[in-house]
Amino acid sequence: MVWRIYLSLFFSSALNSETGEHVAIKKIANAFDNKIDAKRTLREIKLLRHMDHENVVAIRDIIPPPQREVFNDVYIAYELMDTDLHQIIRSNQGLSEEHCQYFLYQILRGLKYIHSANVLHRDLKPSNLLLNANCDLKICDFGLARVTSETDFMTEYVVTRWYRAPELLLNSSDYTAAIDVWSVGCIFMELMDRKPMFPGRDHVHQLRLLMELIGTPTEAELGFLNENAKRYIRQLPLYRRQSFTEKFPTVHPSAIDLVKKMLTFDPRQRITGDSLIIESILVVTFLSLNCFCNNNNNKGDYFDYNS
Repeated sequence: MVWRIYLSLFFSSALNSETGEHVAIKKIANAFDNKIDAKRTLREIKLLRHMDHENVVAIRDIIPPPQREVFNDVYIAYELMDTDLHQIIRSNQGLSEEHCQYFLYQILRGLKYIHSANVLHRDLKPSNLLLNANCDLKICDFGLARVTSETDFMTEYVVTRWYRAPELLLNSSDYTAAIDVWSVGCIFMELMDRKPMFPGRDHVHQLRLLMELIGTPTEAELGFLNENAKRYIRQLPLYRRQSFTEKFPTVHPSAIDLVKKMLTFDPRQRITGDSLIIESILVVTFLSLNCFCNNNNNKGDYFDYNS
């Protein structure tokens, strides 16, 4: 394939001069200097090569270096999207309940596919959810993803702090797909409330913020933790569970009910991705969604989701 690479204000992209397809280009500079970064790059390539789903970003090509002797940087070509959920949330763009439900539905479809392949994403956050002008959503960035059947220990330091489940904050290495469900709950509420749920400054502050909202866990809810983690929780101040409805008065009650099921302290009690998809809030509203966006090239306006 012949690629013509050029830069824009928002991303690096390229044109396949044979097919006319525009793609996004991810450059990993000095990819082999750091062993951890090299492994993450290889992991993402290996996983995405075998994934084929409309809510998971697709790799189009790996662009080879002109000479093997100067193979220092890795260039990965992905299908081209227009923006990400982080940019939409931070913008002045209005979003209806139907839009939020439709985005959630697509996240859950992609996540169900990923989990069905025995893969944990482990880094779900708004900036890793790509969008285009048709409101299509695709999960990206599999550098921290992990196949659950691998036998070596699971690392605790995964997931960007604000979207990290309690079991990760408490150094559990025996976590499951429930960590991704927690992240989705945080993302969904952030999408509706337009600000992060738990913007912790550090590890300790993060745990305090989530306990201030969902309350101190009961002894039964501590059952999945090791003794050191249990002792740590027991010595913390007692927090009473807040009312989600009072804290988020502008969010629809059915959406709040769904988020509460995703944000349970005990991962064994957390709702599963399969159950999430069939929850009442996700009934066929997305089928009748009128999501036509303007075609102007002013990326500062992103998309007119109210059209």
